[in-house]
Amino acid sequence: MSRDWNMKKRRPVRRKKITPLLNTLEQALNIDLEVDGAFLEMAEYGPWTMVLVDKVAKAIEVENEDNVRFVFLTLRGFLEHDDAAKWVEVDHGAIPFLMKGADCMVAGVHGADPTIEVGDLVWIRDMTHKRPLAIGWATMDAEDLTNMTKGKGIKTMHWVGDELWDMEL
Repeated sequence: MSRDWNMKKRRPVRRKKITPLLNTLEQALNIDLEVDGAFLEMAEYGPWTMVLVDKVAKAIEVENEDNVRFVFLTLRGFLEHDDAAKWVEVDHGAIPFLMKGADCMVAGVHGADPTIEVGDLVWIRDMTHKRPLAIGWATMDAEDLTNMTKGKGIKTMHWVGDELWDMEL
């Protein structure tokens, strides 16, 4: 599942210019990004818009199938905010598949943030260490993700080991 996307239009931005975007992200995930005094940049990465904090891609702005824009942390962003909302926990059997970009099947899901609804952008973490593994679109609500035994629960879009994760900035 290789994407040959390149970073384009990388430019510094003032905090006040992206404050609404960052506030939306902080409220959605119930976190504090703590970017005061940081060097902020924006760039285009394929169809996504990235926010770089001190030269590290910390957030992305993406569109869903209905062209609604969402802002969400990247996996590097979740490394610093492992208490963020919209999480789904998987067992160790799911990890090798997720690391190759596979969609997340509900058989491996052991827990989920109760606020997750169909169509939400969610992050997947391992149940033991709470480390981020992937980001994707929920195809079920939290109750179905944890109770069902068959089917695709999350359509993966960014995972550990993909081009964005490995990006040299």
